[in-house]
Amino acid sequence: MDTGLHSIVDRLNDADATVRRLAVIDLPYSDEDDIVPLLLPCLKDLDAQVRAEAIKALEGFEQPEVVEALAPMLLDANAEVRKAAGEVLAELKEAASAEPLLPLLIDGPAEVRALAFHAIRALRSPQAFAPAMQSLRDPDASVRREAVGVLGYLKDPAAIGDLAEVAANDPDVDVRRIAVGALGYSSTVSVLPALTRALADSGWMVRDEAAQTLGKLRLSLAIPDLVKAMQDEYWQVRVKAARSLGLLKAEAGLPPLVASLTHSISNLRKEAVIALGEIGDTRAIAPLEAALADPDPDVRKLARLALTSIGLAQKARSKGAPA
Repeated sequence: MDTGLHSIVDRLNDADATVRRLAVIDLPYSDEDDIVPLLLPCLKDLDAQVRAEAIKALEGFEQPEVVEALAPMLLDANAEVRKAAGEVLAELKEAASAEPLLPLLIDGPAEVRALAFHAIRALRSPQAFAPAMQSLRDPDASVRREAVGVLGYLKDPAAIGDLAEVAANDPDVDVRRIAVGALGYSSTVSVLPALTRALADSGWMVRDEAAQTLGKLRLSLAIPDLVKAMQDEYWQVRVKAARSLGLLKAEAGLPPLVASLTHSISNLRKEAVIALGEIGDTRAIAPLEAALADPDPDVRKLARLALTSIGLAQKARSKGAPA
């Protein structure tokens, strides 16, 4: 052991908590190849700041003993320590790392269960499916939000019905929004009623998510609802509706899209221009030519591209027409 490391080890055992905390911060930058055995005991330090720094220093280490030591830190008495543990555990990549987190999905305080669901989400552990489904009815909104997120990552068709119900009826607007987004993994038209209902949700962020998801799923049956959404009081919802109408190449969307070319919000004008180019209807040529004088240079550039796209589509159709 070199002198520098020996000095850090001494500092890790110093009576002064500040000295120990700074030693933990310095340890990853030392010459020692294996710092994990030195950091793990620090998770039991009497000082919360030392424990929190030790957790942060263990980020990126995914050996079983590290994950097994970090998971219980979600139960720590100190909020800063719990937060640090949640953030580090959320960076896990290996499916096997889910095992120590599974018991925390069911038992314990709501904050702990929410952190555990958040941490296990990206690991896509099939074993998290049942606890997540069970937690869709949890009294705590943060638990429900994270449980819905887990189901969205798992993409199990068995959850579609429950997610649709959550999207329609959960009292928390953010839970409904996440549930609407989670329905986007479905490849069936069965989610259409839930998504069109969401377009009329009282929360604009839910409507925004629904408009985007309908385009992502290419649900052409939703075109009338998306056209209606182009009148939403929130321009953000109109932006997503315009984008989806373009993806669906919805000719029925021409009137509201053309009307949006003169809206005060440039982001909406941009999306309307893009959508008109994707739809490719020649009736959009004159309005797009007018958009070439838009005060926003991005709108002008996109209008030129849209006109080119419509021109190329016209040419392709004329070549394919019978003589």
